Amino acid sequence: MALCSRTLLLVTIGTIAFLYLGVSRRHELGVKDFVLLAGRFFLALALFSLLISYVTPWIQSYSVTSSSIPHSNVSEVEQEQRKRRARKEQQEKLSEKASVYMDSVLKPRQDVKLRKQEEHFFRMTGQTWRLTEGQRLGETEDAANEHEISDDSPNKEALKKRKLPEHVTKPLPPIEPPKLKKVLSLPEEPEETEEGAVTIALRCPSGRVFRRRFLKTCNSQVLLDWMMKLGYHSSIYTLCTPYPRRNLEIEEGLSLENVGINTDSVFIVDQTDA
Repeated sequence: MALCSRTLLLVTIGTIAFLYLGVSRRHELGVKDFVLLAGRFFLALALFSLLISYVTPWIQSYSVTSSSIPHSNVSEVEQEQRKRRARKEQQEKLSEKASVYMDSVLKPRQDVKLRKQEEHFFRMTGQTWRLTEGQRLGETEDAANEHEISDDSPNKEALKKRKLPEHVTKPLPPIEPPKLKKVLSLPEEPEETEEGAVTIALRCPSGRVFRRRFLKTCNSQVLLDWMMKLGYHSSIYTLCTPYPRRNLEIEEGLSLENVGINTDSVFIVDQTDA
């Protein structure tokens, strides 16, 4: 805007100077020369004005750009500082929330979990007395008892103060001797042609069939011993007849012949209905 005012002022001054020059020298120049000079002047003035009209916007844009660069730099710096402050405040809030969550939620959970693990360990190791809060020995005695205890000897006083648990003072029960483990032994297998020899077959749950010869005079308990040696304990499995399906009655004092085994027989190893 200031540049346009200066240009207009220069054009006005030039016009006035040209008119003054033409009037002062009118007697030296002819009318034709004066008109020609005026035409040249106005043509030069028009070209000068056209040049100014093209150059002025470029100069103004350059000046505006130059003046706006520091402002934009300042605004970018301020924005960056604001972003940093906002990020810092957000991080502080998140850290505070995390600390509160750690103290109010995670730490109590960890304490409860650790306490449960300790209780489980003490129960597994038989140290249940650690699960209760300790109490000083003799703490619950009255003042009157304390006066009476003071008259006794130091040993008696200590014994009275020490109130041990019942499971400590109670005498231990007599230790029972360990039961002797039964050794499974089968009689020697007779020859196939020997008199009184029978072949017994056991059909196991796995599908395998085992055969062995016994004498009819053998104790019927040898069938259970044989079954146990095959890996089927008598407390879980029993011997059954194929048809009709019934449990084989085996007793300690009965022989194979007494329980009805007079010929070659097949029995099924079946699981009991316990």
